[in-house]
Amino acid sequence: MKMTAQALRQKVGQFFFPAVFINDTEENIQETERLIKEHNIGGLTFFHSRASAATNYESKKKVVFNDDSYEKIKALIVRYQKAASTPLLISIDAEWGLAMRIEKTPQYPYAITLGALPENKSNLIYEVGKQIGLDLKAAGIQYNLSPLADINNNPNNPVIGYRSFGENKEKVANFAVEYLKGMSEVGVLGCLKHFPGHGNTNVDSHLGLPVLKETLEELLENELYPFIKGIENNVDSIMIGHLAVPSLNDGKDTSATLSKAVIQDLLRDKLGYDGLVISDALNMHSVSKLYETKGHLEWEAFNAGNDVLCFAENVPEGIEEILKNASPERIEESFNRIMKAKEKAGILSENTFTAGELNFESASKLNLEIAGNSITKIIDNSNTELAFDAQKNNQLAKLSLYKNNENTFFKTLNSKLPSPEFAFENLEVSDISSIKKELENFETIIISLFVPKAKPMNNFEIDDEVLALLSDLLQTKKCIVYVFGNPYVLPIIPNLKKASGLIQAYQDFNEFQKTAGNQFLENIPCNGTLPVNIDIQ
Repeated sequence: MKMTAQALRQKVGQFFFPAVFINDTEENIQETERLIKEHNIGGLTFFHSRASAATNYESKKKVVFNDDSYEKIKALIVRYQKAASTPLLISIDAEWGLAMRIEKTPQYPYAITLGALPENKSNLIYEVGKQIGLDLKAAGIQYNLSPLADINNNPNNPVIGYRSFGENKEKVANFAVEYLKGMSEVGVLGCLKHFPGHGNTNVDSHLGLPVLKETLEELLENELYPFIKGIENNVDSIMIGHLAVPSLNDGKDTSATLSKAVIQDLLRDKLGYDGLVISDALNMHSVSKLYETKGHLEWEAFNAGNDVLCFAENVPEGIEEILKNASPERIEESFNRIMKAKEKAGILSENTFTAGELNFESASKLNLEIAGNSITKIIDNSNTELAFDAQKNNQLAKLSLYKNNENTFFKTLNSKLPSPEFAFENLEVSDISSIKKELENFETIIISLFVPKAKPMNNFEIDDEVLALLSDLLQTKKCIVYVFGNPYVLPIIPNLKKASGLIQAYQDFNEFQKTAGNQFLENIPCNGTLPVNIDIQ
């Protein structure tokens, strides 16, 4: 029986997952409702606000925070679902929890922190996946565009770094699979990204097109390994990255998202994957500026083999292009994959889309356990003894960088190790030269560095004056350094090798600060290992 043109159009609408924004205007919300009603779109991908969405951040628009974002998203999801004749698959990028997009929601550690956990603690990764899944379900979200399967083997990577489990392919694969299993346990769909691997790149694909120089053999040996493991474990979906692999494309720099050779020949035929394939956001500059005609990009992405067109900006035009160019068989294939995913998420048979409350207590308990198993000792010279001896002789001081003295780490230390405290918060309110002068009177200094940013741009936003101060102190004092932040910060600190003690604590969460303080006071062994190779100066 031949399908009617209208029925076919309704099916093509399912491929489109435009972006929606929690903190949007009523006018924009009504526009989304129109899209849902008129085009039978398959799902939505939520972002906090237009200013924070992928590629918009370089315009430096101010992100306005809103304590009601969580309540707003719940209400919006109910509203959008009411407008849909086919239940929408609601997606969000929540790699480290809803907190990645929504304020006042539970936050879990970055993947690089989880990558510091010993292999025998992979149950904690499963728990993270499960907790994030429960948080998403509470909001009415069934699809998490996470985790990364990227192996981070390039310290200059501007966009992956802290979002990857590390550079060991087995660990990345195992931890990604555990995270997926945890989400699956509570009925939330997962997604491995960014196929065929975004780790060894030094261009941010939000802004430009990274190019991978590897051959297929090299990719199979390393980058593709976690994806293969994911496929073996029935991963729900795989996201294609905006990155070019000339060796797979007759030497051309075609983005993988637009490449049949990458999606059809490699992922589908060679690796045997028949699950859902989703494009990376189609508004990203590496692809969004390629075609002048509206809808052409959406057609090219679909034609290359994507089932879901994420952050599609030209829905009506894209539908027309696909209808004009695609075979009914190809449309049917993608439609069936999407409906299978919706079936698994339980939205086709249930009428309720939000259930449950956020559990901050469970999140905190889990974060505490992760902190206890991930903190990593890099330089150890009996620091606890050293500090207590210095305190007896009034030779011990504490210095907090980028947080005031009221931080949890200092409070924990002060229970047994009170000493004078100094803090540098920022160049506007703190005077480096007076801090330096004051510290001349002490021989041992416990330094807590709260790294300002997770991304490596501009030295993680550490001021040159702070790096100069650290360099001076490390050469002239006995410094015990605790780093709360991305471990890739370590090589940029001059003379760090001269530290009397160096502990990598990864996150600035209260649970990590408390664990670090107790670890120091009791000289507790550290179970974590650096998830990436790092040369300190």
